[in-house]
Amino acid sequence: MYKHILIPTDGSPTSEKAVEEGIRFGRDARARLTLFTAVPEYRSPSEAEIMGHHVVSLREHERRSREKAEAILNPAAERARAAGLQCDTAFAQSDHPYQAIIEAAESRGCDLILMSSHGRSGLSELWYGSETRNVLTHSRIPTLVYR
Repeated sequence: MYKHILIPTDGSPTSEKAVEEGIRFGRDARARLTLFTAVPEYRSPSEAEIMGHHVVSLREHERRSREKAEAILNPAAERARAAGLQCDTAFAQSDHPYQAIIEAAESRGCDLILMSSHGRSGLSELWYGSETRNVLTHSRIPTLVYR
């Protein structure tokens, strides 16, 4: 069965349901979990931001990114550990979350990705994209989608 499961989450209610299902699945499989999130990359400030003194330094962006990731991941990790699972957390700065998810799963030796689908379709899917679809399309690691 599966030994190491990556569970990506963005902290949304939909992905939180997948986290809970992933904890149950991981407990049944006696697997180790890695909870993962991606946060936006640093963007160079625009001229208007510079002129308006609204510049965020790279260091400040990194601090905020870590805080945001920890706010998403730590409560879920506590629930996983309370369920008796070995659980790690990780995050990456990426404007392409599906790529970061795949890279995290590969680099950590995960043999399953368990993630949610927001169920977007039509214009909403076109506008926001589907990270789940992109993981399914590009990953060689088995992916279980929770809806």
